[in-house]
Amino acid sequence: MIGSVTSPGELRIGIGSDVHRLAEGRPMRIAGLDFPDEPAGPEGHSDGDVVLHAVCDALLSAAGLGDLGSSVGTTDPRWAGSPSDELLADTLRRVRAAGWQVVNVAVQLIGNRPRLGSRRAEAEQGLADRHGITVSVSATTTDGLGLTGRGEGLAAIATALLQR
Repeated sequence: MIGSVTSPGELRIGIGSDVHRLAEGRPMRIAGLDFPDEPAGPEGHSDGDVVLHAVCDALLSAAGLGDLGSSVGTTDPRWAGSPSDELLADTLRRVRAAGWQVVNVAVQLIGNRPRLGSRRAEAEQGLADRHGITVSVSATTTDGLGLTGRGEGLAAIATALLQR
């Protein structure tokens, strides 16, 4: 049967997105990877990893737990400068405590830099190793249009599928 699910558990889909301005001298950390040769990195309360922030938002959305801003917020000093891997670990703890398991996540980075293509498999494997989830990572540009096209910032959009 087309569209049937092999397991009887409840399925939920969530969408997440994130955007951060790039600033000279900030470290470039995207999809849990460091890009030390980049001259600018995302501004943010944490490390500004737009890919992991979008993943967190998608997971929280699917679980009906709000979004990253309502979960950790930018006023909580506990998260100041923290690696986004810690935000993702906390998000996964919340999602799992609510009775959900992650089926998979797909996330797309939108921006000119860093060039993620050659490190895509490394990002996916690293997320699997560190968090025990399957994440498909992709990247695209906007052909010079908008803040990502002008190199002023980065964006990411994610979709998560959860099962109870």
